[in-house]
Amino acid sequence: MAAPSRRRSPGSRPPTPATGSARRRSTTAAPPPPRSARPCGCAPRSRTPPAATTSSARTRVSPAAAPRWTAAGPSAASSAPGPAAPPSSARSPSTGTSRPGAVRRPATCCPTRAPSPRPGTWTWARGALGERRISFLGLSYGTCLGTVYTQLFPGRLDRVVLDGATVPRHTGPALLPDTVAENEHAFAHWADRAAARHDRYGLGRTREEVSAGILRTVEAAAARPLLVGSGADAFELDDTRVPVLLFIALADDTDPQRAALAEQMAQPAQAAAGRPVTPSAATTALLRLLFTAQGSSPAGSARAVLCADGPAARDPQEYWRRIERGRAEHPLFAPLLDDISPCAFRDLPGGPPVEVRRDARVLILAATGDPRTPYRDGVAPHSMLPGSRLLTLRGADRHGLYGLYGNACVDEAVNAYLAGGRLPQTDPTCTRP
Repeated sequence: MAAPSRRRSPGSRPPTPATGSARRRSTTAAPPPPRSARPCGCAPRSRTPPAATTSSARTRVSPAAAPRWTAAGPSAASSAPGPAAPPSSARSPSTGTSRPGAVRRPATCCPTRAPSPRPGTWTWARGALGERRISFLGLSYGTCLGTVYTQLFPGRLDRVVLDGATVPRHTGPALLPDTVAENEHAFAHWADRAAARHDRYGLGRTREEVSAGILRTVEAAAARPLLVGSGADAFELDDTRVPVLLFIALADDTDPQRAALAEQMAQPAQAAAGRPVTPSAATTALLRLLFTAQGSSPAGSARAVLCADGPAARDPQEYWRRIERGRAEHPLFAPLLDDISPCAFRDLPGGPPVEVRRDARVLILAATGDPRTPYRDGVAPHSMLPGSRLLTLRGADRHGLYGLYGNACVDEAVNAYLAGGRLPQTDPTCTRP
């Protein structure tokens, strides 16, 4: 069901793929809970599980030295492992003092509504491993699970890293619409880079020319879908699909990704001019993933999590009004991110959210230009947890940092914390080269 419109305008129909990061459902049966664990929401029993006998599942270190790991978030399941954490010499909790004068206030935490694995599942895993405490690396939506675990099982965590943290009030269907401004910011930086390489990509010589050209391509796609490729690998890109290509790529500001995005956006522009387009093998693979059944399983599971973790407006007219309000200022991303989604037609069982009442000594990573979980969303859990430390990466339009982005300053700071168990004395700052 699409939002009613006076005419078919750019971005007025919902995008085909579901975007954004979310935790995945497990495809294997969960092990039965050990006697030392209770379901999510119950305090753990005082009985200590047996001593550890197996090696770490998250880090490439020796079984005798490594803390037990639980990883959550899409990259924990789908991306190549990051740099191995140095061997840990101790299993004691992090030490140090909270910031002077910090006041702890109860705050609404992430909901535990979704049918995907809940924090209590990790207690079962911890018991199965025979560990008294586990360490946790959460990426993106997985940081919500990590925050919940600190509240429900405060004595069962050792080292905790929250990478690309989400703020509780932005979870659920509201997660993506709240990132419009950050995506526009990342787009402006990409447009500057593309303009400096106009001779190669032909997208415009200034940021304004590149932006205007992309909008013309979207308008052309609204009038008639643009044909990219041929034969079995022919794709029709309409006004809902062209912005998706931008949105997907803007979460990574590395030079190879920025160059790939420029090539990808040059091809619809050529199709709009009536020229035949033969995409590269990499672009063809991306189009298959986004616009065919190949990517429907991960996209569907991500959308299901978003739908389960919060309410969504039911009236299609409400979405149309949001699109019209945002279109003037954000013509590329407001129609895409404010559009109606399957969440409007789903009723999933839910429960009360967890409140942040206990302090927790965790390390939070946040990039100032993150277009998926904005920097302000990293600051929010930092204020909720006075004993935490916030590592800021300045000048980066990137989602997902540790072991993924290649910033030595970030990786070294996280590795030092994982190895020694001590948080930095102050909130560290790194800079994109």
